Amino acid sequence: MSPFTRQSFNFLNELSVNNEREWFKANQARYEDNVRTPALKFIEAMQPHITALSPRLTAVPKKVGGSMMRPQRDSRFSKDKMPYKTNVGIQFRHFQGKDVHAPGLYLHIANDGCFLGAGIWHPESKALNAIRTCIDENPNSYKKALRELTAQGFEMQGSQLIRPPKGYDKAHPMLDELKRKDFIAIKPLTIEQVYSADFVELCAQEFAACQQLMRYLCFALDLDY
Repeated sequence: MSPFTRQSFNFLNELSVNNEREWFKANQARYEDNVRTPALKFIEAMQPHITALSPRLTAVPKKVGGSMMRPQRDSRFSKDKMPYKTNVGIQFRHFQGKDVHAPGLYLHIANDGCFLGAGIWHPESKALNAIRTCIDENPNSYKKALRELTAQGFEMQGSQLIRPPKGYDKAHPMLDELKRKDFIAIKPLTIEQVYSADFVELCAQEFAACQQLMRYLCFALDLDY
């Protein structure tokens, strides 16, 4: 059974209407029962599947500092000062990565859209340059990863440069990929899928289709996988 239920989405919906600390504090028990506990159960259920994909990926069912992202928003540099996220974010990231910018697998649950993701989001410049160099020098394995993802219904998304990155010609055959600032493959999920009986198995199966991309990115960044 999926640990997530209709109540998980109901709570997130109510939070979007009452996004303030006082309300959250008054409804903390409901958050624990309907959102955090199901998320931690999901992470625990995914542990053997994640380890089977790669022993270098982590699935840590801890309230703080584990695979579940914290509910508080970092609004320091944002005009939007809402204190809480209205989604659940779960990342199974590479053990050598210290934050969300490491290669990993991702689940996003929200009323306005659920999806699975794989890859690396907003890599810092050194990592980004390493990935671009790898695509330039080893394009065939990258193309193979893209074909595998497309066949499974994933699509590469994220930010892109308008012009070619420094040092690359505008006629480069892989220019569209070299212009990426994120290397993330995304596949949408329906809310019904999230609380279906086979949700854990579904996620494991979908993530397996991202193996070629994950191996490639880790190779580019000189990480074991």
